[in-house]
Amino acid sequence: MSLQERTKRERELERAAAVVAQCRKCGIGATRRNSVYGEGDPCAALMVVGEGPGETEDKLGRPFVGRAGELLDKMLASIDLPREDVYICNTVKCRPTLDTGHRIANRAPTPDEMRNCRPYLDQQIEVIRPRVILALGAPAAKSFMGEKFSITKQRGQWFEGPSGIPVIATFHPAYILRQTGGAMTEVKKLVWSDLKKVRARLAETPAPAAEKPRQDGLFD
Repeated sequence: MSLQERTKRERELERAAAVVAQCRKCGIGATRRNSVYGEGDPCAALMVVGEGPGETEDKLGRPFVGRAGELLDKMLASIDLPREDVYICNTVKCRPTLDTGHRIANRAPTPDEMRNCRPYLDQQIEVIRPRVILALGAPAAKSFMGEKFSITKQRGQWFEGPSGIPVIATFHPAYILRQTGGAMTEVKKLVWSDLKKVRARLAETPAPAAEKPRQDGLFD
């Protein structure tokens, strides 16, 4: 990818992020601290799409920077993809919250919130033109594959996404962290299986840099 093309994409994403920062289509636009547009390589072969920002992401204005983000970094490293070589974003760019009366909690984005934010996600895909999209968790997967998608039954399967880009879904890092003991080990094995499929798909066409094979299996 030429420096000129990279610079062009960076500027397009910066302009789009500025628009998102001013967006008030949803109520969460008024309650969030920061919009969380996305970050990473504008020429990335892999785009990772999560559900929505959490508390830490809302505070820092960056996607996947809490505990789930640390695990995502390990997941990506397990297939020899440093975080900086990937583009990471969410289906919605503001933190969806729920006031429980005792604290402000995270919640899944509503269908309306996801529809309002979808043009921003579509624009990111159009600018970056990734070779593969990895959807993390059911809400992100359903945004591509439809409401009938089942994360437990259909994760690890390939679907056709926007502009014919292959999309695959796996469990969200936050879901993995909620597991304990043997259950966590089993979920990690499933996710590792999905990640290997992503690595194999990326290897089907020439990549900018050589990808090293990994032999030991699970991310730690």
